[in-house]
Amino acid sequence: MENQTTLQPACVFDYFAEICKIPRPSKKEEKIIAYLKDFGREHGLETRVDKAGNVLMRKPATPGYENRKTVVLQAHMDMVCEKNKDTRHDFEKDPIQTYVDGEWLRAKGTTLGADNGIGVAAALAVLAADDVEHGPLECLFTVDEETGLTGAFALEKGFMGGDILLNLDSEDEGELFIGCAGGVRTLAEFDFSPVPVPGDYFCFRVAVEGLTGGHSGDDINKMRANANKTLCRFLYGLNKKYDFYLLDIDGGNLHNAIPREAHALCAVPSGHKEDVRVDWNVFAAEVEEEYAQTEKTMKFKLESEAYHPEAVGREVTTAFLRAMQGLFNGVFAMSQDIPGLVETSSNLASIKVRDHKILVTGSQRSSILSARNNVVDTLRAVFELAGARVDVGEGYPGWKPNTQSEILRIAVETYKELFGVEPKVKAIHAGLECGLFLEKYPHMDMVSFGPTLRGVHSPDERMLIPTVDKFWRHLLAILKRVPVKD
Repeated sequence: MENQTTLQPACVFDYFAEICKIPRPSKKEEKIIAYLKDFGREHGLETRVDKAGNVLMRKPATPGYENRKTVVLQAHMDMVCEKNKDTRHDFEKDPIQTYVDGEWLRAKGTTLGADNGIGVAAALAVLAADDVEHGPLECLFTVDEETGLTGAFALEKGFMGGDILLNLDSEDEGELFIGCAGGVRTLAEFDFSPVPVPGDYFCFRVAVEGLTGGHSGDDINKMRANANKTLCRFLYGLNKKYDFYLLDIDGGNLHNAIPREAHALCAVPSGHKEDVRVDWNVFAAEVEEEYAQTEKTMKFKLESEAYHPEAVGREVTTAFLRAMQGLFNGVFAMSQDIPGLVETSSNLASIKVRDHKILVTGSQRSSILSARNNVVDTLRAVFELAGARVDVGEGYPGWKPNTQSEILRIAVETYKELFGVEPKVKAIHAGLECGLFLEKYPHMDMVSFGPTLRGVHSPDERMLIPTVDKFWRHLLAILKRVPVKD
């Protein structure tokens, strides 16, 4: 970790530096699990690993705190693996290369992994410390939060034994979260039979690149462009205007990330080669003007391609592009209860071509189950009208706010005592594992907080260094103030 030897609190940043050396993509957490098991053994902690790979460590209370309620510190061990196109990085082998940029900690061309590596680091620092006052403590490190909350889903009743859970996976220091949205994934499939492309057609590649992207929950209301939606908007226009063939299309990757890049291979009669270039330049100028405030690095590329003999069938191409044009993307509804909170949204996450199918993955979120079902049905109707098959995942529940929470009261009081201002108490549109924990441990009192992160789920991910110290001090103050057992 470049230029980071003086970062404070050193105990937290030292563990974060160790975590950055360990590859931990979602669903491939074997190396970080092994590290956590070794950590538990080296520190003499009772350590358990369940069938899913979730790791639980227990640490006894410090003297004088034995009668306090048991607290669970919780963070997920996996990270979103996104990189810039020109960055050479193997997330299954290479360490994250971090550096200090003013007051921010960043990674070189990749996601930083502070979501949620900094939560893991803080929990490890508490477990390793001999000068932190706390009652009976458990630390839960879950797997595969980013691509399906798999670890939280698989968590068995009785694996934890705590009364209070502190989720360390929030991204705005000075804000306490007591609720989150539930979510679900949709997958639409367009089957097609390849058709031949006439030999005298002009083949070309169009790409939308350099978008801001971001988290499909936290950032969905920030008026950022969606690369898939933007590219398909242009293709829809071409398909109306010319004898158009779609050869291939690829955009986005993760269901919970706003896609930053998308490209397509296309063909039109050679006589329209220059017409397409003019259309593309006009389109690029229009979109750049529309997103002048939020997409400063947007790039539009058109390049000639060698002849491709096969394309997607014409009827399927038209149906697919009509669906993409009509498909809703963005904020669907705002909360009527909490000002400024997104209630319901949809993200057109990825488009892929596999085995003579066009696959479209989306992510829908809402803090209200019926509203989430409604936005899913809105997408389903568009897809089915276009002849696609639609599969809707199991989804995950939201976390209903409890404004009377005892640990919330303690978190508010300690923050005010430390920093002289009251923290903001909020709900979040992103998904947290707390909803699933609450289903299995309905007695558990929960709050979520963390340091300030920006650009998560993208290579622009960064962590505001001074907020890590505030987050750490607040965590220690809460642990010291945990109430006695009833």
